[in-house]
Amino acid sequence: MIDGEMDILRTFSTRFANHSVSRLGIFCVFLAVELLVCSCSEPTKDYFQGYVEGEYVHVASPLAGRLESLVVSRGQNVKEGQSLFVLEHAREKAAVSEAQQGVAKAENILADLEKGKRPSEISAIEARLEQARISYDLSKEVYERREVLLRKNSLSQEEVDRTRTDMEHNAALIAQISAELVTAKLSARSDLVDAARSDLDAARYRLQQASWQLEQKSQVASAAGFVFDTFFREGEFVPAARPVVSLLPASNIKILFFVPENVLSTLAIGNKVSVSLDGAQSPLHAVINYISPQAEYTPPVIYSRETRSKLVFMIEAVVPDLAIAAGLHPGQPVDVRLENTNG
Repeated sequence: MIDGEMDILRTFSTRFANHSVSRLGIFCVFLAVELLVCSCSEPTKDYFQGYVEGEYVHVASPLAGRLESLVVSRGQNVKEGQSLFVLEHAREKAAVSEAQQGVAKAENILADLEKGKRPSEISAIEARLEQARISYDLSKEVYERREVLLRKNSLSQEEVDRTRTDMEHNAALIAQISAELVTAKLSARSDLVDAARSDLDAARYRLQQASWQLEQKSQVASAAGFVFDTFFREGEFVPAARPVVSLLPASNIKILFFVPENVLSTLAIGNKVSVSLDGAQSPLHAVINYISPQAEYTPPVIYSRETRSKLVFMIEAVVPDLAIAAGLHPGQPVDVRLENTNG
C-alpha cells in the first residue's frame, strides 16, 4: 500500500472515529479503500511468503533404565557419531560376559568332538596293539613247533589244537585293537558333532543379542546437528523408547512456502528459488524437493490480502549448502522468489 493510500485510510479512520457512524458505513469505506489499493497495485507473481521448518530427530533407547550420563546440553552442536547419553548398563554388561563364556565353552566341546580322543588315550591303545602282536607272534611259533612234534608222534593232537586256538585268539585281538585305534583317531559321530555346532551357533546368537542390548544403552548422534532440547536429567528413570535428546540436523531444515493454483503448473522438482531473510545481506539459494498434491486454505502465517481465502499448495525446498542451512531457525519467516519458472 503506497503512502497516499495510507493517508486516505487514516483520514477516513479518524473522521469516523470522531463521529457517530454505523458499522456498516465504516465497513463500506474500508472496502472501497481496499478495492482502490488492489486496483492500483499488481501483485508480484514470483514472490511468495514462507517460513523455515525443521524435522527433528528424537533420539531414544529401545530399553529402559536410569539416565547415568547426559553428555550433551541444549543448544550444543554435535558431530556425527558423538555420544549423546548413557543409561545404566551393569546388567547388560554382565550378560555379555556370561554369553562370551558360553561361546568359549561351546567352541571347546565342538573342538574336542572333532579331533577324537586325546593323545595319551591313543598311545595307550597303540601299546595294547603292540602287546597283542607280540603275543600273536609267540603263539604262532609255539603252534608251528608243536605241529612238527605232532608229525613225529611226540605230541598229542589236543595240545596242537590248544596252541592253534591261542594263536587265532591273538590274531582276533590284534584286529579288535586295530579297529579301536582307528576309531580313536576319528572325530565323534556326525550327529554329536552337528549337535555341538548347533549349540555353538545358539551361544553366539546369545552373545550377539547381549552385545546389542549393551550397545542400545549408549546412544550417539546419527548425523551432525543442533541439540534442540533434552527431556531428562541425570539420575531420572527413562522408560523404553522415550526420547532423551531432540536433534535438528542441518539436512532436516526445509523452506516451506505456498503458491496459488495458477502458479503451481510452472513449478517442478529441482527448480531453484531465492530465499530472503530479515537481516541477511544477500538471498540464499534453495532447490524445490517436494510439491504437495493437495490444496489447502491460505495458512494463517501468510497475511497477504491478495491470497486471502484462496486455495494454495505447499512447496518444500532444501538448502544444498548444509553450512548455510545450519544457520536457519525453524519458524523464521522468509520471502521466496522463483528463479526458473515459466510463469
